[in-house]
Amino acid sequence: MQADILIENGWILTMDPENTVFEKGSLAISGESILAVGKAEDLSHIEAREKVDARGGVILPGFVNVHTHASMTLFRGLADDLPLMRWLEDHIFPAEARLTPELVRLGAELACLEMMASGTTTFCDMYLFENAVAEAADTAGMRAVVGEVLYDFPSPCYGPIEKGFLHVEEMIGRWKYHPRITIALKPHSPYLCAPELLSRAFDMAETHNLPFVIHLAETAAETETIKKTYGKSPVAHLADLGLLSQRTLAAHCVKMDEADIELFAMKGSSVAHNPQSNMKLASGIAPVPAFLKAGITVGIGTDGAASNNDLNMLSEMRSAALIHKVTSADPTLMDAGTILRMATIDGAKCLGLDEITGSLEEGKQADIILMDTDKPHMTPLYNPFSQVVYAAGRNDIRDVFVAGKGIYRNRCHTTLDADAICRRVREAVLTFR
Repeated sequence: MQADILIENGWILTMDPENTVFEKGSLAISGESILAVGKAEDLSHIEAREKVDARGGVILPGFVNVHTHASMTLFRGLADDLPLMRWLEDHIFPAEARLTPELVRLGAELACLEMMASGTTTFCDMYLFENAVAEAADTAGMRAVVGEVLYDFPSPCYGPIEKGFLHVEEMIGRWKYHPRITIALKPHSPYLCAPELLSRAFDMAETHNLPFVIHLAETAAETETIKKTYGKSPVAHLADLGLLSQRTLAAHCVKMDEADIELFAMKGSSVAHNPQSNMKLASGIAPVPAFLKAGITVGIGTDGAASNNDLNMLSEMRSAALIHKVTSADPTLMDAGTILRMATIDGAKCLGLDEITGSLEEGKQADIILMDTDKPHMTPLYNPFSQVVYAAGRNDIRDVFVAGKGIYRNRCHTTLDADAICRRVREAVLTFR
């Protein structure tokens, strides 16, 4: 049997339904797909154009960042230590009014550099000028679910909302057959979108069989606003509009009670958990253990670099594990295996991509990361799940593959010029100071 790439001599965490682990495993890539995965001796008959020695490291699926605003890398550190609405209305919205497609693409390229180097292979993005984000992800070689943010007031991208829907239709047509780019419908939130806008966006998602992504129940203030306006919680508001379904992915979900959780579970909607952003903005802590107990699929997201301030899924995983242990006074909650599934296969499921990516199984796309373990902070290695979640850092990522292509090899970017992009960003952001 012939393969293009054979990765061998590593711990393979497949993240398949049985959480299969191969301590001394090998993984073969042919074209864009995984040809075979298993024990080294069982794959010894495979010949490959390139052999990669994992040197006892960890081989696992690429991380799936289920909620971010990639181009907000341009605003990293611009307005820190503020409450959400003041942060948005006094600083972020005014800065965004000066964005252009060129700036958004530049910010997205910077984000792709950061995400690739920390093991992310797929990201879900909601922002302005999202065609530019899709272009950046395409050039970087990443997998992305992108959607133009929709809201009641005029957008710097498309102007009034009527043109916004036309813009989204054009995006759907442009990227329809792309192997790595998926378009989603992404109204901002119930507090910035009228019921008519929300319903129209959901109908469009249904028509084109696309994800429907929205910020939901992020803060106490938002929840009170929706209750005062519509007489019900944000979750109940969406449910009454018929907008909760298996295609619905809601970001944050901090202020959800038992009734809200029951609605989500009944409708099969998913949650994007953003622990670091929620902590930094003092929004609160989402009841993720309760979500999981109810059978709700939960993925992990970084949110944007203006409220985090990085796009590092490794640190996000560790935060997700620790905050729920301390708030519940139960160290057994949110174990490393659960967290890693949230960052891989469950994240892919949130985006409707779990048949394509998120686990290392024969026939799936070869979205793979290789993590070194030959460093003091990674030694010794008893449990690879624990090592990844509690000990690993972004500098431990050595190789990243998406659809079988090495987009980050030996800690070097192969698809984007990191030095040139960083230089251009430093020059471009002078306008925001």
